[in-house]
Amino acid sequence: MDANLHINRRGLMAAGAMMPLVQASIAMAQTARPDDNGRFVHLPPKDQAPQTESFVDIPGARLYVRDTDGPGTPIVLMHPASGSALIWSYQQPVFAKAGHRVIAYSRRGYAKSSAYDRANPGSGSQDLFELARAMNLPRFHLVASAAGGSISMDFALSHPDMLLSLTISSNSAGVRDGDIFRAAEQIRPSGWDKMPVEFRELGPSYRAANSEGTKLWLELEHHSLVGTEYRQTPTNRITDGSLRNVKPPVLLIAGAADLITPPAITRMLGDAIPQSEMVIAEETGHSVYWERPDLFNSAVLGFVARHGG
Repeated sequence: MDANLHINRRGLMAAGAMMPLVQASIAMAQTARPDDNGRFVHLPPKDQAPQTESFVDIPGARLYVRDTDGPGTPIVLMHPASGSALIWSYQQPVFAKAGHRVIAYSRRGYAKSSAYDRANPGSGSQDLFELARAMNLPRFHLVASAAGGSISMDFALSHPDMLLSLTISSNSAGVRDGDIFRAAEQIRPSGWDKMPVEFRELGPSYRAANSEGTKLWLELEHHSLVGTEYRQTPTNRITDGSLRNVKPPVLLIAGAADLITPPAITRMLGDAIPQSEMVIAEETGHSVYWERPDLFNSAVLGFVARHGG
């Protein structure tokens, strides 16, 4: 038996005493490599699905939204701290072609949305709630990368009935206490935040093999913030124990070369979250959605197809 699969099942069995409806077969691990020639996907496709661009007013802010519209089951994309609504060009056409309504938005302080107001920062998860209500969204799939995963888990705990599923890539789910938090903290060396962002968030194989893709990622990162970075306040204090109360099914994606959230931490999350699956992308860093969009997109579409869309 695959070691990853064994660990995740063991975690589900432990959680099963509290949640008897959880099926051990839900948890699994997959591993994927670059293509047969060792290459990474080169650049995002130029042909994007038709979409509208608009601004949605919510209490305290105006958010920039890209929306393919249509009747398909919505997938809402939650960007990392190094991105914005502009980063999803690998995902948008693929998810739309699969029949989904694809919605990407910039959170407060990010490209084209309202700047941060430190006196009134708001909550990222509450902002998502207000956005979904303003857009009259039905239940949707939430797909998040990196820091977007913290906000998405906060949302899942506060508004589980609004979600069909949750995908978190390259993030420790906003946990702020316990073993998972300590594991994430102890692997970051002194001076971490001063290191080049591409070193922290793009794997070495990708940077070595795709200089053009690295350059484009950096351009989008440099244009992601409106003013200076400032993190919003979560609604919930998320702990290891909180994860056992997560109701929507969760897909966890990890890059094997991720310096921030390596697979070991993702496995710890999988042990704690009742309905979880895990995908590991080999030779991939923190930005799986960008470095391995083929794997990322396939994993997400397969997961959401099993959970209501």
